[in-house]
Amino acid sequence: MIAAKDRFRGFLPVVVDVETAGFDAGTHALLEVAAVIVLPDEHGNWQPVARHHAHLTPEPGLALDSAALKFNGINPHHPLRLAVTEADGLRDIFAAVKAAQKDAGCKRCILVGHNAGFDLAHINAAVDRQSLKNQNPFHPFSVFDTVSLAGLAYGQTVLARACAAAGIDFDQSEAHSALYDAQVTAELFCGIVNRWQSAFALPEMPEA
Repeated sequence: MIAAKDRFRGFLPVVVDVETAGFDAGTHALLEVAAVIVLPDEHGNWQPVARHHAHLTPEPGLALDSAALKFNGINPHHPLRLAVTEADGLRDIFAAVKAAQKDAGCKRCILVGHNAGFDLAHINAAVDRQSLKNQNPFHPFSVFDTVSLAGLAYGQTVLARACAAAGIDFDQSEAHSALYDAQVTAELFCGIVNRWQSAFALPEMPEA
């Protein structure tokens, strides 16, 4: 069995989804962040093992696009969101992700997402705003994108359709919640990795 630290060049995959108030990472507010840790079990099959999530208060000065809010159904000022500041939410998630990375013996984390460049851009912008570079566990530009992986594995690039092709339940009424989307994306990613591993023998990594 190949350990997590030997599977992806020492990187721990962490599935991330963000919900935002617009497309521009530099000008639109970050409203939700979810991260799902994935690890291999005793048989080497990857699976989601832990979930971390935060609702965030919009940072002052950042835009709230009404079309984006209508699409994701978020009311940024709803009192029951139990939102925390962007800095506090990211610190808590980063700390949990780093602890998992350390436990797995990995040297860094790599962001996994559906259209992962979007998620990473918003994470990086928030990291810069909050001066969290030293706490950020993620590689600054490398990602695993389940759009490409699902296109290769199933011929589908839309998340709902890729999940259907993979036999993963997808509830449209829950979609566009960061935690829900991160969870189903994690199941999709793990399924593709496990499918690949069952079809192709992976070489053992040389000792460092």
